Amino acid sequence: MARYVTVASISRSPIEFQGNPQALLDNAAHFVRRAKLFGADIVAFPEVYPHHTGGETPAAVAESLTSLGPTLQRMTAEASSNSLHLIWPLYTCEGDRVYNSSVLIAPDGGIIGAYHKIHPTIGEIESGITPGTEARVFDTDVGRIGMAICYDLNFPDVRDGLGAAGAEMIFFSSAYRGGLQLRIWAFELGVYVISAILAELGRIVDQSGAVLAESTYEALIARRINLDRRLLHMDYNWDKMDAILAKYGADVSFEYFTREAVFTIASEREGLSVDDVIAEFGLEGRADYFRRANEVRRAALEKS
Repeated sequence: MARYVTVASISRSPIEFQGNPQALLDNAAHFVRRAKLFGADIVAFPEVYPHHTGGETPAAVAESLTSLGPTLQRMTAEASSNSLHLIWPLYTCEGDRVYNSSVLIAPDGGIIGAYHKIHPTIGEIESGITPGTEARVFDTDVGRIGMAICYDLNFPDVRDGLGAAGAEMIFFSSAYRGGLQLRIWAFELGVYVISAILAELGRIVDQSGAVLAESTYEALIARRINLDRRLLHMDYNWDKMDAILAKYGADVSFEYFTREAVFTIASEREGLSVDDVIAEFGLEGRADYFRRANEVRRAALEKS
């Protein structure tokens, strides 16, 4: 069935608030409220967003997820008062360990969980940041959410881990823009990727790699997306399209990306799951198709 979610991100540098953390939090709260007025179900901020206002070490400003520090207290309250999910990236601590984290906050203000950056930079590790070890995906009311942070984008173990865990949306909080890499992740995994950058050019990218929205002078971007949408290869699926349309008409939508020989199929009707349509007409997923192609190849090599 159609599963529409409005995603949003904030892309801006907080450097103007250096030395004034309260002003930074007030400004962040303003953007949360604005995102809610845009209809956002979830909004994300850039990498370690509140920790760019002074020269403190990560250990000096890191906040615990159990006894919440000042920025987590404020942003959990903002998530609750605006009734939306919020991704708040900051330095966190667990005992003596300090992490570069993205914290996922629920609409009631509770903390759903945190992702710790798996691949901190060399400089970060030398400054005391402990690498994370797990590409986590969280089940929420708005879908299965994965997160990645900045330098992570260069490493396939993070991408593949999020894919294997079933992420439907990946929120990328970063100091650098990601550019083409965001589109590659979205296309390779067949998921939506939403970036929040410590500058301009945050993006919302769909499963085909198409950029749906990009921030420029305006820091906030928001877009309504359908999670009941799948990216498939055209081979062995293309000839079934007319039969699907004959039965379901506009209740099923298609978009074609012929340069890459793929298309998307989505349900637009309440009570109709796109996965049920795929099963009914015997459509083959991309991973299954590539797996089958490799099996045929191996069999051919064994005969030769």
